[in-house]
Amino acid sequence: MEQMKINRIRQGTVIDHIGAGKALAVFHLLGLKNDQTTSVTMAIRVPSRRMRIKDILKIENRYLDPTETAMIALIAPQATINIITNYTLEKKERVKLPTHLEGLLRCENPNCITTALREPVQGKFTVIGDSPLRIQCDYCLTIIATEEVERLFLRKI
Repeated sequence: MEQMKINRIRQGTVIDHIGAGKALAVFHLLGLKNDQTTSVTMAIRVPSRRMRIKDILKIENRYLDPTETAMIALIAPQATINIITNYTLEKKERVKLPTHLEGLLRCENPNCITTALREPVQGKFTVIGDSPLRIQCDYCLTIIATEEVERLFLRKI
């Protein structure tokens, strides 16, 4: 029997099956860097039968809303969200990539209306491909690929 390297949490959320090296991006994306009250355990590049190697985030006393889950799906589409209560798995579900995204990102095109300082327009995107991820701005039709999506999220933080 293998020994567990990180402790269980009493209650909260475990984000499992994050692609190797992506846990820090998910950590920043959820605003955990500035949250001084929430206990977070991060495991990076741990062995996985399904993925070979993966990352894991365990967040005590916090549950994710649908917007946060959608954001995780953009960076870690294989991730699973595990809800823990009294050290017991209550619910487990895979993240789902939404077909439309609104207010999560701004377009990277400098000529897009979402980047104009005088225009309070939120970014709107349509997912046009999921493997590899590709999203398209609803305003200027700029297509953004997987690597750029992660970069845009981290720039936003």
